[in-house]
Amino acid sequence: MRNFPLPVTTAPRADSLHSAHTQQPVLLIGFLNQGNLGLGYLAATLRQAGYRVDILDIEQDVASLCQAAQALRPLLIGFSLIFQFYLPRFAALAERLRDHDQTCHFTIGGHFPSLNPTLTLEHIPHLDSVVRFEGEQTLLELTSRLDKQQPWHNIDGIAYRQDERVRMNPLRPLLPDLDRLPYPDREYEAETILGQRAMPLIASRGCARTCSFCSIHTFYRQAPGKVVRTRQPVHVVEEMHHLHHTRGINIFLFQDDDFPLYGKAWQRWARQFVAELWRSGLAGRIAWKINCRADAVDAALFTEMRAAGLYLVYMGLESGSEHGLQTLHKQIDVEQNRRAVALLKQIGMMFEFGFMLFDPSSTLPGIRDNISFLKDIVGDGSAAAVFCRMIPYEGTPIKATLEAEGRIRGDICNPDYDFLEPCIESLYKEVHELTSMAGWVHGQRSLAPNINWAWNELAIIRRLFPSVRHSRRYETNLRSITRAANQLLFTLLEDACQGHEFGRTSGWSEADLGERCDRLLEHLLHTRNRFIASQQHELSKELHRTGLLVA
Repeated sequence: MRNFPLPVTTAPRADSLHSAHTQQPVLLIGFLNQGNLGLGYLAATLRQAGYRVDILDIEQDVASLCQAAQALRPLLIGFSLIFQFYLPRFAALAERLRDHDQTCHFTIGGHFPSLNPTLTLEHIPHLDSVVRFEGEQTLLELTSRLDKQQPWHNIDGIAYRQDERVRMNPLRPLLPDLDRLPYPDREYEAETILGQRAMPLIASRGCARTCSFCSIHTFYRQAPGKVVRTRQPVHVVEEMHHLHHTRGINIFLFQDDDFPLYGKAWQRWARQFVAELWRSGLAGRIAWKINCRADAVDAALFTEMRAAGLYLVYMGLESGSEHGLQTLHKQIDVEQNRRAVALLKQIGMMFEFGFMLFDPSSTLPGIRDNISFLKDIVGDGSAAAVFCRMIPYEGTPIKATLEAEGRIRGDICNPDYDFLEPCIESLYKEVHELTSMAGWVHGQRSLAPNINWAWNELAIIRRLFPSVRHSRRYETNLRSITRAANQLLFTLLEDACQGHEFGRTSGWSEADLGERCDRLLEHLLHTRNRFIASQQHELSKELHRTGLLVA
């Protein structure tokens, strides 16, 4: 077993050029739900240079955010904007902060601000600047200039207003070596699953693929530098070891856009990572989850990863229609998607997936292909059937295509598009309204997320609570509930397709669907709670043994 020193850091100290002397802190504001590694890396980089950093959750009420900012009197306030839908919320907060006499520098970062700083500055007029693309070094230099009361308008990687125009400075290259970054600060409470603590981390940045609907690859391709960068496997495991021993983290949620698995080079990386987990002694004591594409699923490699703690795989399958996959530029075919699911089932690996039942190329035959595909992969109740509509995010190739075709509608905060066939619009509207009101995907008591949470929990039990009995019987019951829920959705979708083909609705009512969803949810919760209650002794014993539960 490798003897890792604690605490571990692989990053050098910040250059003395940025050494802090200000007494004023930097305030960062963004979404903190499930951890915000972007803010964590920014905060760690600034703190490494000697700056005090405070992080606040954008979901706090505005009055408390303003009160906290007044008490801090920050040198700079940085906003982290994940999705363009939240532009109005950030604009309102910036305005309120200015109304409360915040005269410091306001900056913002994230995918949308990086890809369209002009619209960002237009919609949030109280901003002074935009930090574009990877922001650690840019924000550090901006903070240092402000701290020393030096001019900041010539910093690489920022955009700002000047003479009623938006100036965009040369872009700063992407960080070539992720291992030189300090560990991201994680000041939030860990998510817990049956008392086991979970936290996010990354093994890489960037995505080698060019899906037409995704802004991630455009984000990493506009700035100069290598698009995909992987950390050394030993350094990833060192961070996991550090979190395990200092924070009691046993569940690791990799947030890589595409975990490095595809092709011979990344398969070697993955096997080195697995070997490091075994050498560190973590392999038999932790669980970890990844995101990947279907064409990266390899039976032998995933079997090795499963033995080392991999418990759940999330795949962006996106479509079960060949035409849909071509529209989305997935560079994969339906059979590869099917094969990946079959391989994961074969080795006993739980999975979840993303799926776009509706996309700009949707036709009734294509939607029927999608329904048939969903029935093939989860008709057996192995996971909840989920779906969404493709959204034309800023900076994506498909948004540009839809604009050229004159099919874009909505506004920058709620982008939308026209389908090619009128019946698809009415079909989508009915299905969306029925499933939203009945509680299929969205909301705390929605059926599909609760089903997938139960499967997630079962995978954790098998990995981290080996003494728990009767999990096979519980799995059978859970599969039966999942199969019934999926069949309910498939029937609704098939009835809706048939109805709208002839210009009528499905005949389903919100009340009927809602009642059936509620019954299935109550059955799920009752089954789950009964199983967990029957295993309380074994669950508690394992938590006591690992020191996560104190008598």
